[in-house]
Amino acid sequence: MPYLEDDTMRLIVITNETIFEEDGALLNKLFAEGMHTLHIRKPFATEAEVESLLYRIDQRFHKQIVIHDYFNLLNTFSLKGVHLNRRNSFRPNIANISVSRSCHSFQCIETSMNNHNYMFISPIFDSISKAGYNHAFTKEQLLDVKSKHLINEKVMALGGINIKTIPLAFQYGFGGVAVLGSLWENYLQNRNETALLQRFNDLQTVTEKQ
Repeated sequence: MPYLEDDTMRLIVITNETIFEEDGALLNKLFAEGMHTLHIRKPFATEAEVESLLYRIDQRFHKQIVIHDYFNLLNTFSLKGVHLNRRNSFRPNIANISVSRSCHSFQCIETSMNNHNYMFISPIFDSISKAGYNHAFTKEQLLDVKSKHLINEKVMALGGINIKTIPLAFQYGFGGVAVLGSLWENYLQNRNETALLQRFNDLQTVTEKQ
């Protein structure tokens, strides 16, 4: 199950967990700026709210969207796929979709490698969005599992990802990174769209240089 079409490090965006009025329009702008893959993670949203958000995202971007909840929405929308987690741990019986999952250990990565398109592992660095959610692995541990090929192009680093830590994730061998806190920061407080788009472009630029 390959994920990467080339050797470029990937930047995956995870949504802010809150539903807000301009959510869909802002995600359309991120796609227009070059967002490759979007994970819709809205753990407190209803199915109707997630469905409404998908309708507000331009249909041409749907094949770049992975959902974390309400997998039956793939019967309505032509999406990229689903992401398995503690809330939703079983793959839906839908053919030709991407299936990814969250891991918190390299044992999980090892058992998931052959039957998932890619995996998140976290926290690699101290989390930006979750206070007290600190890195779970030492530099030595990460370099060790890299040497055993348990960090490769199918493994995405999550937790504390920003423009300073992306080059480190590349050195550890990750095929990509997933961003949350460093992108959304205090957007819901200041609604500074220009600053958010600039943060995305900065993250994208650093990722593409690796």
